[in-house]
Amino acid sequence: MMITVAELLEMPHLRLRLLSGRDGLKREVNWTHTCDLPEPWQWLTGGELLMTNGMSFPKAAREQEELVRRLVDAGASALAIGEQMYCPPLTARFTRASDSLALPVLSVEYPMPFVAISREVAAANLPQQSDRLIRTERIYHALQRSVTEKRKPSQLATALSQQLGCELHVCHRESAEPWFPGSPEPDARLREAISQAGPGSRQVSAGAFVTRLSDGRELRLADIPTQTGAVLVLVSDGRNVLDAILMQHAATVIALEMSQALVDLEHCHRQGAESLARLMDGRTEPRSGHSQLREAGIDPTSAILYAVSSDDSARLRELHIGLWRNGVPHLGVHRSGALYLLAPDEERVLRVVRSNVGPSASVGVSAAIKTVDRIPEAAREARWASRSAERVETRTFRYGEATPFLGVAGIEDAIALVDRVLGRLLEYESSRRGELLPTLESFFDNQRSWQKTADALHVHRQTVLYRIRKVEDITGLNLDRTRDIAELWLALQARSMLPSTVEPKAGASP
Repeated sequence: MMITVAELLEMPHLRLRLLSGRDGLKREVNWTHTCDLPEPWQWLTGGELLMTNGMSFPKAAREQEELVRRLVDAGASALAIGEQMYCPPLTARFTRASDSLALPVLSVEYPMPFVAISREVAAANLPQQSDRLIRTERIYHALQRSVTEKRKPSQLATALSQQLGCELHVCHRESAEPWFPGSPEPDARLREAISQAGPGSRQVSAGAFVTRLSDGRELRLADIPTQTGAVLVLVSDGRNVLDAILMQHAATVIALEMSQALVDLEHCHRQGAESLARLMDGRTEPRSGHSQLREAGIDPTSAILYAVSSDDSARLRELHIGLWRNGVPHLGVHRSGALYLLAPDEERVLRVVRSNVGPSASVGVSAAIKTVDRIPEAAREARWASRSAERVETRTFRYGEATPFLGVAGIEDAIALVDRVLGRLLEYESSRRGELLPTLESFFDNQRSWQKTADALHVHRQTVLYRIRKVEDITGLNLDRTRDIAELWLALQARSMLPSTVEPKAGASP
């Protein structure tokens, strides 16, 4: 048991005198802390005797009362003020707050050094420090057993919870979901508090954000070294003070466990990327491909390909971690600016993808794969769908659904349209400098303005006029006619959505 405020007052050589807060004399003191900074409660972990010379002590009665309330919220055991130093007069409002909240306020007789009080507290609490060392050793022994016996991360969390004397979770910072797959989920009230807590939280203690829940529990969120997307969640009953040092040891142990898990995950991810690349290129024999998918936990008869494009490359690179956290079997490979994922055709997969890449990313979904030898075609479908997703409000598109372009339902329709409308132009361009097609695209991008197109291409207006007339001669279409304008524009859009591996046949008749 820790030394109490009353026991400190009973030590005559410390020359302590009680000013107010008599009802809190049974409060235990586990440490002392000296601070003359503004907002001293920011530097407490709970259970401290705060000692001050009053250099930054507020003068106003309202601010003195607020100081008492903040110290109580931070878990301070008592406040000791040095006599004949810099503290302004204590107000009646301060004294009433101290009495009502049972925060003992002590006077330290001049010139009693604060370090003498600290030594007495440390000596009295020596058995408790020994207990802390034992518990610290057990925390690291739990990590050792987790590695050597290949235990689940949830078992390590349970062992840490026992040593800390509180409920413990490791969560994804944004979604409040368990970070390790298969771990128990926090209850709804905790998830809401985790999502809302963070840098904007009102109280910080020992490097953790502290929130008091409406049911009386106390929530602490501690950063985990090396993994900014994860957070250590500690939930106590609000009556017992958590040991801040043990809490930091627990965060370090979780970080080590997490690093090992990520090393294993990255190894599997690289192997999966190589397998999917061979499958997409048609370089894997079907029987071997089926075996690889089943080994990865994927049933090809109910799997599809997702193509995800995003300007946020960091989120895209870490999407496989989010899928792993949610227990989604998958293979993934980055190619041509998109992330291709082979995964089950389930709505939850799409929800996980969306929650991890954000609303601005484009997600294209292929038709059902069914057999391994259809994966190359499914990759083209997914890429087509991804480009179609850029043109719809939801930013998600399934291959075969109604497209944003009239008469273009898929890759085959797009190829046929491009061949019919642009076939001769593509054939003409293939043997020359290729200036006509870019000029036509710029002409449409600039609302068919001759001068704006010339400025965009850094050429003379007459050059643009010549090139557009040449396009009309080759295609047999007239850019003064609305129907021909629409047909050319649709063909250009269809061509831009075709995967690079798909080449329309040049030379088709208009």
